[in-house]
Amino acid sequence: MRRRRREAPDTSLSFLDVISCGFGAVVMLMLIAKTVDPSVLEPGEPLDGKVRELQESLFTIRGDTAILDQQLKSVEEQLSEFDERIARLREQLASADKQQDAVAQVDTTEKEELTLALQVLTEEMQRLLGSSFRADSDLVGGIPVDSEYLLFIIDTSGSMVNYAWPKVREQMVHILDTYPSVKGIQVMSDMGGYMFPTYRRQWMPDTPARRKIILQSLTNWTPFSNSSPVEGIEQAIRDFYDPQKKISLFVFGDDFTGTSIRQVVQTVDRLNRERRNGERLVRIHTIGFPVHLLAPGGSLQSATRFAHLMRELSYRNGGTFVGLNTLR
Repeated sequence: MRRRRREAPDTSLSFLDVISCGFGAVVMLMLIAKTVDPSVLEPGEPLDGKVRELQESLFTIRGDTAILDQQLKSVEEQLSEFDERIARLREQLASADKQQDAVAQVDTTEKEELTLALQVLTEEMQRLLGSSFRADSDLVGGIPVDSEYLLFIIDTSGSMVNYAWPKVREQMVHILDTYPSVKGIQVMSDMGGYMFPTYRRQWMPDTPARRKIILQSLTNWTPFSNSSPVEGIEQAIRDFYDPQKKISLFVFGDDFTGTSIRQVVQTVDRLNRERRNGERLVRIHTIGFPVHLLAPGGSLQSATRFAHLMRELSYRNGGTFVGLNTLR
C-alpha cells in the first residue's frame, strides 16, 4: 500500500540562506572596520607636522642645489681659464721650438762654414808645410789630451781659498769636460794629502757620480798648505809613476814660497824619468791664478817665482803652463 508524502513546511530554506549571508556580511564589515587605524582617517597635528618637515627638506635641497650650481659654474670658469693658459703655453712652446730649430740651423750653417774654412786652411798649411808634415800631438787650448789618468794637485792656501776658489772649480770643470772619459782620476793637495784618503795611492774609477762628488767636496776641502805645490808634485809622481800608464798632472796654484827653483826642477827630473824617446811618463800641466796680482796685499815676487817654476816644469815634462788673467 503506497504511503502518502509529507507536506513541505511553510518556512523555506531560501530564507535561512539569506539570513546566514546577511549575518556573515555584517561580521565581515566588523572585521574590516577593526583593521583600519582610526587615527589615519582623522585629520590632526601629526600629519601637518610631517608635511611641514617634508617642505623644509625640499627647500633645503633646493638651496643646496643652487649652491652646487654656483660652485659648478665657478669650476667651469676656472677650467676655461686653465684651457686658455694651456693654449698660450702651447703657443709659447711652439715658438720656442721654432727658435731652437732656427738656432740649430744657424749652428749647422756655422759648422759647415767652419769645416769649409778648416779644409781651406788645411790645404794652405799642406801647401806651406809640405805633404809630409804631421802634428806631434792633439792639443786642446795648447794642452795635450792623450792621457788616460788625471791627477789634480791643488794649492789650498788661504789666498787661493779666499780669492780663487770659484775659479778653481770652474777650471776643474773645463778640464774634466776636455777629458770625457779616462781610466782613473785622483785629487791631492799641494802638500801631497788626498781628498779621499780611502783611495790613497790608488786611482779612483772615473764615473759621472765620482766627478760630481769631487766637485762637491772641493767646496769645503781646505787642508793645511804651505803655499808651495812642490811637495804635492813629488808625492804624486812617487805614488803613481808607472811606465805602462799615460798620466797627466794638473797643478793649480798662485805662489811659490820655496827656496830654490833649480832644486825643484832637478828633483822632478829625477822622479819623472825620461823614456828612450826623450818623453816623460808623467805630463805636468800648470795653471796659475793671479791672486797676488789682483787681491789686496798680494806678493808680486811670490807670484813671479811661481810662474817661473811652473813654466819650467811644464816645459821639461811635456805639459803646458796656462796663466790666467782674471779671477772672475
